[in-house]
Order: sequence, then C-alpha cells, then structure tokens
Amino acid sequence: MSPDTLFSGVRIVADGVDLIGDLLVRDGRIADFGPALGRPDGAILVSEPDAVLCPGLVDMRAALGEPGYEYRETIASASQAAAAGGITTLAALPDTMPVIDDPALVRLLRARGEETGSLTILPYGAITRACKGEELAELGLLQEAGAIAFTDGGRAVGSARVMRLALSYARGFGAWIAQHPEDPSLANGGAATESLYSSRLGIPGIPAAAEAMLIARDIRLVRLTGGSVHFAHVSTAEALDLIRQAKNDGLSVTCDTAPPYFDLNETAIGEFRTYAKLSPPLRKDSDRVAVVAGLADGTIDAIASDHQPRDADDKRLPFAQAAPGGVGLATLLGVTLAHVHNGEIGLAAAIALLTARPAKRLGIDAGRIAKGAPADLCLFHPDRIWKVESGLLPGKAQNTPFDGRALEGVVLGTWKSGRRVFSRS
Repeated sequence: MSPDTLFSGVRIVADGVDLIGDLLVRDGRIADFGPALGRPDGAILVSEPDAVLCPGLVDMRAALGEPGYEYRETIASASQAAAAGGITTLAALPDTMPVIDDPALVRLLRARGEETGSLTILPYGAITRACKGEELAELGLLQEAGAIAFTDGGRAVGSARVMRLALSYARGFGAWIAQHPEDPSLANGGAATESLYSSRLGIPGIPAAAEAMLIARDIRLVRLTGGSVHFAHVSTAEALDLIRQAKNDGLSVTCDTAPPYFDLNETAIGEFRTYAKLSPPLRKDSDRVAVVAGLADGTIDAIASDHQPRDADDKRLPFAQAAPGGVGLATLLGVTLAHVHNGEIGLAAAIALLTARPAKRLGIDAGRIAKGAPADLCLFHPDRIWKVESGLLPGKAQNTPFDGRALEGVVLGTWKSGRRVFSRS
C-alpha cells in the first residue's frame, strides 16, 4: 500500500472550491482537505509556496496517432505530453486507421490508456462507418464497449438525413453526438478563413459562415429529434449566438473551444506559417473576442486541447496542401492561464472549463475536489514563465501554433490515482 501524500499550504481551486490549505491523499483518493490538516506519520509532503492545486485536467477532444498514424504520435508519447500538461483524462477521437467503429477497438484504446498508468483514455466511437458520413456505425454496440460519445472527428456529418438518424438513434440509449461544425460543401478546398488577409496571401478561403450554417442545421435537427449535440472547437461569433439561443430555448446543445480560437487570430499564419494552419481555421479578431466572451458568460462548456499531431512532412508543404492541425496537450493550461492573467476570465472559472465542466458533459467522475473523489491532481505555479519551443515539447509531435510564445503557468506535478506521474525537474 502506497504512503499518504499531503499537499501543504497550497491554493486549492476547483469547481466550488477556492481556499488556502492542505489536501490529503490516501489509497488513490482524496481523504480530506482544508486548512492545516496536519501531517500523518510517513506521509509524503508536497509543499510548493504560491502553487495552485486543481483536479487533473479533463481534455474532451484530442487525436491520438495510434492506431495507424504512429509516425505522428503514439499513446505512450501522448500520455507523456498529457502528464506534462496536467491532463489525467482524455477523450480520444475515432478518425484513426482503422477508424474506431468497431467495439473491439474501443476496448483496446481503453486498455491501452490503463497501461500508461497516467492517463484515462475515453474513446469516442465513430458516428458513421469509416467516418465517411454515409452509413451509421453500430452506435449501441460501441457504447456497450465503452465509447463515451460519438463523432466523426475532424469530418462533419454533412448529410442532414444521416445526422437526423444519428441524433434519434443515440437519444434512444442516452448518448450524444459531437459534431465538427463546418459545412463540407463550403469548406472543400479551403485553407484559411475567407477574408482580405487570406486573399492578399492568395490562400483559398473558407467562409466563416460555414460554421454557423451547419450549427443552425443541427440545432433544427435537435428540435426535431429531441437528441443531444455537442459542437467542437467553436470559433465564430455567429455560431456562438446560435448556441446561446439554443441553450436559452432549453435544447440539449453544448460546445467547446480550443486555445487557438481565443488566443490567436488569422494573422498568426503570417507568411504561410503552416503550424498555424488549423481546422477550423483561425478567425478574424472580432471572432476571437467573441469566443473569449463565450468563455466568460458560460456559453462555452469546456476548453479542449484539440490536439492534432502532425509529422514534419505533413507541414513542410505549400500552405494549401499542408495538413491542418496543431498539438495542444502541453500548452492547454498555459494558454488558458494567459487569459486569467489579463483579466478576461477568473481562475476558478478557467479551471472549471478545464476540469469539472468537461467531466460533466462526458458523464464521468473526474475534475473535482471532494472527499472520496479520485486523486487525479495537477499542481502548477500560475506565475512562472516558460517559452513554447517546437522541438522541445513533451511528446512526439511538435507542430504547435504557439511556437515562440512565452506563457505564465508551469505544471510542477501531475498525480493519477494518487501516484505522481509527472515531476518538473
């Protein structure tokens, strides 16, 4: 039996918790927390002045290279990057090779997560076979095998008929659908947000309206079916207005965003900087400001890493041909904290967006500080500065859109079920 661990004199922040004090871990769970608990005999003492202790981060949208794209990322390398970023639970996208449309693959990914000892992997099942958007996968069997929800990953379900069937079928067994909100017919062939900026660079554009159009359609389908939809990496003001209204109308509609969409704008692509080619593409600054407002007012339910590992050869191409995507596990907390430091969002609200709120949407026991809760924990110093440098990030893939950025907020340690799985040297 492992010894107890006592975190002493730290700021403990979680949904509904914000205090200076101690937290005791025993047998993989939180035994107690509060001011001045006292150190049990033989307990490991963790004392970091001015540090913040929060639940391990819950990342509700990340791509893993494995199976099929191990040259980009493996489960082992992703788990190392996640631990370094304070992430202890990760929902993995199904658009691998083969696609996660088979119950055996769902069980395999869950088991591979357990094998890491540091990361719980919650696989999404594919909505459609091979993520082709044509024929529904066996959603019920995938859920029985452990699929957390259903999505076609980076591909939108473009057919209204197929999306209607998916929402109806998933509703029958209490499941929900996550959509990549981008009208495929408008996005096809595009590489950046359609604007004067992309026109000046000669980059084929994707109109920002492509996002709102698909969201408007799917909200209508939720009204029709009584189903439940979650919109991933929302990035435009118009889309957020639609989601805000749907929530006010009592519909089962939620959404997340990712750090690039509240921290960067379209100018980050610079002179054809492919590390900043993402899907959806970076938007105008007015949209970035609207995403910040959506975080502050509660319209956005979670901040996800939207981790999309790419090999160097995927990016060393002309901008229009380069693969979209950026890594985000190691920078998830730091970029979010940048907007705490500038006063746009409070620390407790930011932590909730990274922990309790995604855990609630996923329906899992994670992301909370409470007696008896799993001791999945992240300890970080909110004011220490570090620089994001491609080539030096934890994990295999290095395609970060934040390359060269200085961030305040350093993860000092990560614990999974009470066991320390990351320590900053």
